This record gives sequence, C-alpha cells and structure tokens, in this order.
Amino acid sequence: MKRNATAVWNGDVKTGTGKISTQSTTLNNVQYSFKTRFEDGVGTNPEELVAAAHAGCFSMQLSAFLGEEGCKIESIQTKCEINLVEGSIIGSHLTVEAKIEGISDDKFQELVAKAEKNCPISKLLDTAITSTATLI
Repeated sequence: MKRNATAVWNGDVKTGTGKISTQSTTLNNVQYSFKTRFEDGVGTNPEELVAAAHAGCFSMQLSAFLGEEGCKIESIQTKCEINLVEGSIIGSHLTVEAKIEGISDDKFQELVAKAEKNCPISKLLDTAITSTATLI
C-alpha cells in the first residue's frame, strides 16, 4: 500500500501560504501558513496533521491488540499532542480513554504500551512517545 499527499507553498515562510491535499481528497486544498503553524489562524499545520495520524494509527493498533485478547471494544478515544521546540518535534503524547469489556486495567496498560511502540506512526517518529491511558 502506498498513499500520498501534496503540499504547494507560495511565497516566503512568514507571509506565504500553502495548500495541502490528500490522495483521498479528504483534505482538498486545505490552507496552511506561518500563522496556522505558530500563531492563530484558520487552516492546518504539519504538526496537527502528524498528531491526527498518530492518534488514528495508535487507536487502530490498540484495537487490534485488544481484539487478539477477545475484548469487546465499545470505544477508544485518543488525543495526540505534538511538541515542537526550536524546529524539532521533541515529543508525542497520547491521552487515551477507552470503554472495553473483559479486560483488567493492568492488561489494558500493557496493551497501550505495546500499541505505543508498535503502531506504524510511532515507529516512524524519531522522538519521545509517552501516553496516559484511562479505562472507563
């Protein structure tokens, strides 16, 4: 499987603007700029897109591991916070809330840690990855 996205940038870094589109067209000419990245503005930014990818990938990986254990999954909600400092992503923190039947908290925490290390986006990121997980 291969997927792609395209970014087009016009102008200098501070006053220029860009548009991002994905192969699926879920994102279609979505605006991004210096303001949407470092200030307030309407549009997206690369770190927000990485956060969305990490949260989605992690949730799917956790569901796979839970399924292997025979658990009934009602919901998994994952928020990802990407930390950009001085031009480098220095961390990705996952906050997880899950409604799962048939699992102890200890086993749940074990599977969260396993998913944290094994989802494809986690493997891609060269940064510290942490998580806080709550079984509800």
